[in-house]
Amino acid sequence: MKIKSILILILFITFSMQTVNAAGFKKDARQREADYTHQVLKQDEKTKYEKRVFERVPSGMMTMEEYNKLSEPKDKTLESVEIPKFDKPSDMKYVPQPLYKIVRYNDPPGSPELKLGKKLYKQRQINAQGIVSPDFSMLVYPAIYYYPDSASTACDLFVIPLDKDKSNLDKILTAKTSHKNPDAILTTDADNQNFGTYRTLTPVDFSVDGTKLLAKEKIGNTADGIWQTRLWVYDFTNKTSYELVEIRHAIAYYWKENKNLELDDKRWDIYPLGFDLTDPARVVVDSYAYTGETPVSLGVWSIDYTGVQSRLVSMRKTSVNIGANGFKIIQDGVVSPVVIASEEKQQKIIEKNKAKKAKKADKEVVKQMKKEYQQTIKDMDAEYKFDRAEYNRVQRYKGSTTLNDGYEKYKEVRSKQLEKEITSDEMKLEKQIQKIQELEDKIKQIDEQIQSLDSVSGN
Repeated sequence: MKIKSILILILFITFSMQTVNAAGFKKDARQREADYTHQVLKQDEKTKYEKRVFERVPSGMMTMEEYNKLSEPKDKTLESVEIPKFDKPSDMKYVPQPLYKIVRYNDPPGSPELKLGKKLYKQRQINAQGIVSPDFSMLVYPAIYYYPDSASTACDLFVIPLDKDKSNLDKILTAKTSHKNPDAILTTDADNQNFGTYRTLTPVDFSVDGTKLLAKEKIGNTADGIWQTRLWVYDFTNKTSYELVEIRHAIAYYWKENKNLELDDKRWDIYPLGFDLTDPARVVVDSYAYTGETPVSLGVWSIDYTGVQSRLVSMRKTSVNIGANGFKIIQDGVVSPVVIASEEKQQKIIEKNKAKKAKKADKEVVKQMKKEYQQTIKDMDAEYKFDRAEYNRVQRYKGSTTLNDGYEKYKEVRSKQLEKEITSDEMKLEKQIQKIQELEDKIKQIDEQIQSLDSVSGN
């Protein structure tokens, strides 16, 4: 009995020593450090993977380093800001939605006027009705500014290039002031020294080819009304503006010479009508004098767009043909509630399908992230296993020989192992090539059999 107990104790001590030796020799300090580093790197990859999964939907959570990087100053002139688009939800309650249609801008001739209400005094700047060119390539609109210190008004005319790929109506509806050209084509004098003075620019019409724009500048005061109207033409081809002051001089000269009437001593003005329908290079204006009751007509006059030659067309406005070349949009009723209800049903179906597709796509994204993470861990484990095996091989020969013989012995044995591995891989590759060749031969035989059958059936 005692002998049996002694044998069991000896076996236990021997097993314990082997375990200690195994732990001591198989995992020295370098191996333990490499194992720890490997586990840390794997944990880092796991953290990156979990962060990617969490941040696939932006949460706003970020590290201080990420916040500082996003907070760095940027050049706003080099940034392109995309205007967000929001889909109308299917559960939105019915609100009357306007319908629009395209109509002529200068109809009847000379009718376009600015409508300035209380909104200008509150916001200090408003954009008025624009005019679209005959080819629907651009929209010109006036921007009116109010200066409360002097109760005065100034104005600029800006151009918005329109999208070529949309319908004519959508071009106008989607025109944004953020897309305007930075420089104004016409501008008024902003230095209004007199209290209550206003200066506004109103587009009248485009020429028939869309290369010129007729505009009128009204100058006056809120206390005593309009002082005078100036005539402007902007040439888009030459990027030049012309102030047609000669037309006022011609009218005053005519009434002085023929009726001995000094218009400079009277209150009178011009009323731009548009471009002449029979001679598109000329601008037609009506003129009238204030009498306190019904204005007196001073005749219908025309002048070429550069201001060289003025003519008296007629003393009666009805005998003049004026073109209407530009366009604008006006409201044309509202969308029927029945149409809205039908669109709501369709929108619910679309939203449901979108939600399903988005959920499926999100699952695929998470699945791909997990696959990439698992592959990364697999590659790390394989690399670590290979490095550990190499280290063990080096340690195996270390100490068995003197000086540098251990490393040379390792290189010799390792070279032979690599040669065997290369030979084995080459044999596997040859077998694969042989299999591919056999399959190609079989396909060729099948093709020949099919061709022979086709020739027999054709005969």
